[in-house]
Amino acid sequence: MMKMILTGNESAAWGARLSRPKVVAAYPITPQTSIIETIASFIANGEMDARYIRVESEHSAMAACIAAQNTGVRTYTATSAHGLALMHEVLMWASGARLPIVMSVVNRAMAPPWSVWTDQLDTMAERDSGWIQVYTQNNQEVLDSIIMSYKIAEKHHILLPTMVIEDAFILSHTSEGVDVPDQSEVDEFLGEYDPAFKLDPDEPAGFGSLIMPEGPYMEFRYKMALAMEDAKKEIASVVKEYNERFNRNYEPFIEEYRTEDADAIMFVLGTIGSTAKDVVDEMRKEGHNVGVARLRYFRPFPMEELRKMAKKTNMIGVVDRSYSFGPGADLFAETKSVLYNHTDIPIKGYVMGLGGRDITPKILKKVYMDMLKTAESEYVENEVEWVGLHGDERWSE
Repeated sequence: MMKMILTGNESAAWGARLSRPKVVAAYPITPQTSIIETIASFIANGEMDARYIRVESEHSAMAACIAAQNTGVRTYTATSAHGLALMHEVLMWASGARLPIVMSVVNRAMAPPWSVWTDQLDTMAERDSGWIQVYTQNNQEVLDSIIMSYKIAEKHHILLPTMVIEDAFILSHTSEGVDVPDQSEVDEFLGEYDPAFKLDPDEPAGFGSLIMPEGPYMEFRYKMALAMEDAKKEIASVVKEYNERFNRNYEPFIEEYRTEDADAIMFVLGTIGSTAKDVVDEMRKEGHNVGVARLRYFRPFPMEELRKMAKKTNMIGVVDRSYSFGPGADLFAETKSVLYNHTDIPIKGYVMGLGGRDITPKILKKVYMDMLKTAESEYVENEVEWVGLHGDERWSE
């Protein structure tokens, strides 16, 4: 085990290097570019045994990974925002073809107007593409999640690709101390890649051929749904093994902090969880019983774990760094749906931090005070609040 100072993107590159993919195909896009630059350096210096494919677009990058994975090797790529959107067609192909590709996605706002700062709309827009999605809180989790994702995705009863997601700049370009496992330990943990099927000239087979309506198309999709559900058990098992082997303490699905006696729990994704913990400690000193819960896996969504958590509190405030033009933002809508008929506590959504707007402790404290007020009154006046808009004095610092 080595202690290194790494950015989030360098951590992603190290996670990929340690997992030994044989093919890396990628196209540069801010703020992801330094991931593939680092990997390119590894390969050029002979530190990573992989074929690096330079392509003309993100669509081609994913297409190259699909083709390579079909030959029976591990693959890796990385992208962000509009690059992920350009991949949309082939994201569906990768999951439908049951190819366990692992991809880093650096969350970035979608244009227009142009923004390169963090916003989770890009990955939320792909939440139903059949990919496992894990949202990370720090650089250590970025590296570890890539390694774990290969082991989870490659299980023959899972075979679903995975997005390992990090916030732009807050993680991607910020340096932290990271424990980098020894290559031999990762090799022992992952083992050799054993594809469930692959292209073989000696055993010809068709992949992705046309299916008529009376054919097994619906059954293929049903098996994908079962695999996503089965992934919950595999995630729990792999996280437990990884914790024991590498001295980590990850929760499989929801990381809870001071929730046992909380009158109100803030439910978040990504790096917001780190800031919220500090706010919780400060408010506890002031006599306010609040807690925070950070969701790690958005897909598969941990329904039972969320329902269990809801029994501990009088109110849940859901923070989204994206917005959906439906019944509130993405995590909020999912939370409301999962808890329907399972709890009577008020649930309120808070949209904030879009386009990389700073989410400060002072803002989160104001949100917590609004949550406590809602918990006491048991009445939700506005089901979704937009927090931090210019000119809105309610949430200003």
